[in-house]
Amino acid sequence: MIGAIVVIFVIAYAAIALEHPIKINKSASALVGAGLLWTVYAVWSGDHALVERQLNESVSSTAQIVFFLIGAMTIVEVIDAHNGFEVITSLIRTRKQVTLMWLVGFVTFFLSAVLDNLTTTIVMISLMKKLLGDQRDRLFFAAMIVIAANAGGAWSAIGDVTTTMLWIGGQITPLAILKALFLPSLINLVVPLLVVSFQLRGQVVVPPPRVEQDGFQTSLFERNLTFFLGLGILVMVPAFKTITHLPPFMGILFGLGILWTVGELVHRDKEDDEKKRLTLVHALTRIDMGSIVFFIGILLAVATLEHAHILEKLAKWLDSSVGRQDIIVVMLGLLSAIVDNVPLVAASMGMYSLTQYPPDSFLWEFIAYCAGTGGSILIIGSAAGVAAMALEKIHFFWYVRRISGLALLGYFGGVAAYIVQYQLLH
Repeated sequence: MIGAIVVIFVIAYAAIALEHPIKINKSASALVGAGLLWTVYAVWSGDHALVERQLNESVSSTAQIVFFLIGAMTIVEVIDAHNGFEVITSLIRTRKQVTLMWLVGFVTFFLSAVLDNLTTTIVMISLMKKLLGDQRDRLFFAAMIVIAANAGGAWSAIGDVTTTMLWIGGQITPLAILKALFLPSLINLVVPLLVVSFQLRGQVVVPPPRVEQDGFQTSLFERNLTFFLGLGILVMVPAFKTITHLPPFMGILFGLGILWTVGELVHRDKEDDEKKRLTLVHALTRIDMGSIVFFIGILLAVATLEHAHILEKLAKWLDSSVGRQDIIVVMLGLLSAIVDNVPLVAASMGMYSLTQYPPDSFLWEFIAYCAGTGGSILIIGSAAGVAAMALEKIHFFWYVRRISGLALLGYFGGVAAYIVQYQLLH
C-alpha cells in the first residue's frame, strides 16, 4: 500500500509541476491525485470506520484553511472594488524597482508576523497589481513576497500555522521564539533581497494604466472606511483566535459578515447598477475558485501521506540513519518544499516528547524556522506559495529557475545564523 501511495503522489505532483507542458490544469491533477490516494488507502486499509474518521478529520482541517482563504480573498476584493489600496499606493513615490522591492519585502516580513503568511501574501500581491503594470515584474515581486511572508511568519507564534501548532502544543513560547528566530528569519529575507538588488539595478517601476470602473467613483469616506475596516478585520483575526480559542476561519467569517453589513448600510441609497460592483456578492464572483479547488485537492492528497504514517516513518528513518538533530531538521525543512509542512511538523511533534526536549529547546525552535521557511524553495511548498501561484499564475518551473536558488541561499543563511546564535547564547 505504501509503495502505491508514494507512486501515485509522485505522479500527481509531477502532473501539477508540468501543468503547462501537458496542458492539464493543476486543479484537475490535484483532485485526481487526492481521489486515487484515498481510494487506494481505503481499499488496502480494510478498516472503513477508521478511514472515514480520518477523512472527516482531513476534510475538517482542509475546510478551515479553505474558508479562511475564501474570506481573506473576498475582503481583499471588496477593498479593491472601493479603490481602497490607493490609501497605500498613493504614499509610495519611488520609481526604482530596487527600492520598491526592499520596501515591499520588509512590509511583508513584519505584516506576516502580525497577520499570517497566507493573508499577507494575498494582500501584498493585490497591492502589487496596483503598483506594477508589467506582468513579468509582478511575477518577480510576487515570488519575493512569498519568501518574505514565510520568513516573517516563522518568528511569530501566530505568523505561520506550524509555529502556531508548536505554540499550542507547548513546544515553544511566543517571546522565546521571537528572540530566537527574528535574526535568522531576517537573514532569510535579506540574502535574497541583496541578490535581487543587483538584478534589478536601473529598472524603473511601470505603473498599470488607470481604469475607471463602470463610470462610478467611490467617495473618499467609502474608500477609507472599506480599507481600514477590511485591514482591521484581517489584523484582528489572530487576536480573535487568542481570546476565543476558536479557529481563525471563524474570525475571518465573522469579520466578513461585519464588512458585508457595513457595506449594505453605506450603499443602501445607491442605484442597483452602481451598488452591484461594490457588494460582497460581486466580490465572491471575482475570487479564483479554480485555485480554491486546487488547494482542496493538494491538501487532501498530502493528508493520505500523514494517515498512512509515511511521513512519520520517514522522520524515524532519518533519526536512525542520520542521527544529528541539526541535519535532520534541515532535511525536514528541505522536504517541506515538496510536502506540506503541517504534517511534517505534526510528525515531528509525535516523534519527540516534551520530557526529552523541553519547551523552547534547540529542536523545537529550529524546526519552527526550517519548516516555516523551507517551503519557500518551491512555489507549492507553502500556503503562501500556492496562493501566489493562483493569484499571479506563476509557473512551477519559472519559480524553480528564477527563485528557488535565491530561497535556498536565504534558507541556509538563516540556518547558519541560528546555529551560530544558539552556540553564542548557550
